[in-house]
Amino acid sequence: MILIRGTQMAKEWYELTAMTQGEPIVVERVRLVDKGIAIEGTFELPPLANLTAEDQVFVAAFIRGHGSIKQMEQLFGVSYPTIKNRLNRISEQLGFVEVTAYEDRSEVLARLNRGEITVDEAMEILK
Repeated sequence: MILIRGTQMAKEWYELTAMTQGEPIVVERVRLVDKGIAIEGTFELPPLANLTAEDQVFVAAFIRGHGSIKQMEQLFGVSYPTIKNRLNRISEQLGFVEVTAYEDRSEVLARLNRGEITVDEAMEILK
């Protein structure tokens, strides 16, 4: 069992996520406490906030442990496959991240100069 140390806010967030049981949450009012400003509208929570409290703790522990599965095994007392399966399940819920390789302009031109790509390919990459 993992003991979560935190603030009253963490406890309230845990209770909210337990109460909503994974159902979507829409925020209708945001207040900047120190500024005395309130904004009303419809705001969707970011995908990480839609995870269960347990999964949020798991992600925070994973990041704090610099992505070390070995450290996660020790912390949670479970096997490598269990950690991998949980990471896979969580990553499916966070399908918002798309990684696109970015090539430096000079590297594209160097590849063109070496004949590795055509002019059309270079122009497409540089768009």
